[in-house]
Amino acid sequence: MLIERVSLFHLRMELKTPFETSFERSTHRDCILVEVVSGDVVGYGECVADHNPAYSYENYGTAWHIMENYLIPALWGTQITHPAQFQERVGWVRGHQMAKAGIEMALWDAIGKGEGRSLREMLGGTRNKVDVGVSIGIQSSPQELVDVAAGYLEMGYRRVKIKIKPGIDVAETEAVRSAYPDLPLQVDANSAYTLASAQALKPLDDLNLLLIEQPLAEDDIWDHHYLQAEFKTPICLDESIHSPRHARQAIEMDAARVINIKPGRVGGLSQALLIHDLCQEHHIPVWCGGMLETGVGRASNLAVAALPNFTLPGDISASERYYHEDITNELFTLNPDSTITVPDQPGLGVAIDQAALKRVTQNSKAYFPK
Repeated sequence: MLIERVSLFHLRMELKTPFETSFERSTHRDCILVEVVSGDVVGYGECVADHNPAYSYENYGTAWHIMENYLIPALWGTQITHPAQFQERVGWVRGHQMAKAGIEMALWDAIGKGEGRSLREMLGGTRNKVDVGVSIGIQSSPQELVDVAAGYLEMGYRRVKIKIKPGIDVAETEAVRSAYPDLPLQVDANSAYTLASAQALKPLDDLNLLLIEQPLAEDDIWDHHYLQAEFKTPICLDESIHSPRHARQAIEMDAARVINIKPGRVGGLSQALLIHDLCQEHHIPVWCGGMLETGVGRASNLAVAALPNFTLPGDISASERYYHEDITNELFTLNPDSTITVPDQPGLGVAIDQAALKRVTQNSKAYFPK
């Protein structure tokens, strides 16, 4: 496949309701849609870098710069038959995993369409539908959190994740657990605690949680191994895992007994697959986190979550969860058993709603071989 054109679209999409984590309260989401063209084949990818460097040092501005000046030029001039070739060409670019992942996803989509194979098939997925849950942002009170959780449970979600931060953690989790004693429940701190302040989370150990996600610093693995030794509840690493190497180090030092795989965070689907296989080899369960993706990224997440070691429900909620209008013609709906069906059409299995895309595009630019 010879790439003839790459286009970037800066999207800004308004959220249905504000989404609050330990580091910010969001009312909209920015991302970059990547379009690659080879003959009659058009592939799409989503770079999940948002408007500010809060979750990651990357934002859409840095990602655009890196793609425009370093990653897109690596696509010109030679045939690409597998996305791993792109990884080899840009391996010298340190970091910028979200920028790399956006382009790589578009290559998976284009190659899949050209070969008539779905992304699930290309990755080796074994399920036609995957278990999903819902992630609930920080609320104004424990009772409001319980009420919001009740609404999602009525919709059919069977696993709940709640965001926490110092001072908004134990009481809130206890309230949800008291209301729903048998609910699969987990918490996510988004790096809000230190090794000392995380001692306040000890009461969570008695609440039968699935996991405690990323309590310590976003670049830490070592201190998490101390914390895991103090908790019977599995610690799950998210922000700390940027590569298969980080996953190996976390496993070797028992810093996490669960790993959250976000393809955008680790540099692409090829890298997510390597982490999945490593964790499977070491009997470490994984699950697919979410970054408030559009239908493009959501289709990709569903395909990767169909791999056999994704044994915990992912944060891959239905399309209607976040946006009034998505940019894909295909909308993902929640099945009665708290699953979402994995696309089975070639590539990602979704098509872009061009009118919707135009409405949310802030800026776009096309690039051609020189």
